[in-house]
Amino acid sequence: MRALILEGGRIRLADVPTPDRPRECLIRVKAAGVCGTDLELVKGYADFSGIPGHEFVGVVERVSRPDDGHWVGRRVVGDINIGCGVCSRCRGGVKEHCESRRVLGIRDHDGAFAEYLTLPAANLHLVPASVGDLAAVFVEPIAAACRILEQVSLGPATRAAVLGDGRMGLLIAQVLAAAGAPVELFCKHDDRLALAQAMGLPARRSADADPAAGERFDVVVEATGGADGLTRALAMVRPRGTVVLKSTVHDVAAMATWPIVVDEITVVGSRCGPFAPAMDLLARGAVRVDRLVTCVAGLDEHERVFREAATGLKAVFAIS
Repeated sequence: MRALILEGGRIRLADVPTPDRPRECLIRVKAAGVCGTDLELVKGYADFSGIPGHEFVGVVERVSRPDDGHWVGRRVVGDINIGCGVCSRCRGGVKEHCESRRVLGIRDHDGAFAEYLTLPAANLHLVPASVGDLAAVFVEPIAAACRILEQVSLGPATRAAVLGDGRMGLLIAQVLAAAGAPVELFCKHDDRLALAQAMGLPARRSADADPAAGERFDVVVEATGGADGLTRALAMVRPRGTVVLKSTVHDVAAMATWPIVVDEITVVGSRCGPFAPAMDLLARGAVRVDRLVTCVAGLDEHERVFREAATGLKAVFAIS
């Protein structure tokens, strides 16, 4: 099969053997999205070598267990974390923190920038016919946005701010708004500000935030993708408020930590999330992604796709 290989910070297209993992399903990849984590992998994040990519939609072509036969021919997306299944964390339902976990396209498991991938049947989620391939690519990042709702109490009286006008920031703002929280998206770029407003999101320029004037938020979600994101978020959260970190950044951030102590700020790391509510939000149009795809191309155009992912919104590989 054809696949993109990441080695030593460089991406190349190669012919490699089709994966065949015991107890996992073989999935023909239809489309796969490039996200900020993929861009950080190229910079050295997680020391990953192999086939990257974890946002995908595909069709199950083969299963390894007879009990999983009903998946064959079904269009699916997949939970990217593969736990050992026997440790206390896996038994407790948090395989995302299994010490020996594999993570699709990120840790010890080849990913979705290929014609085929494998995942256990337990990781698969059926895609309804009403959700197209390009939209289905967004289920994984929407699930990551939904994770915030499991970690932080939000309601009509909770003032929330989202920092970052990239694909993740735009998704998070929509998820929080769908949960009923008054949310404002702070945008760095004029075109992203216009897009957010056209999508019906309350949005303004980041430069217009004025913490010195007393404007502070109960919850600030940092999705800037930059090493200085936490510092910016701390400047905007009220005392005893909560900062949620969504950016996985390879760079090291140098910052003063005393404001966290003095203002008694709760800092929450937030990673992967639940697929079922994400699929529901997408299927009923509560989260819109149609305007977020700015590039669709094949694996042989990977250089252009990665450039677009670094400067535009969502770049997607159309694979089969």
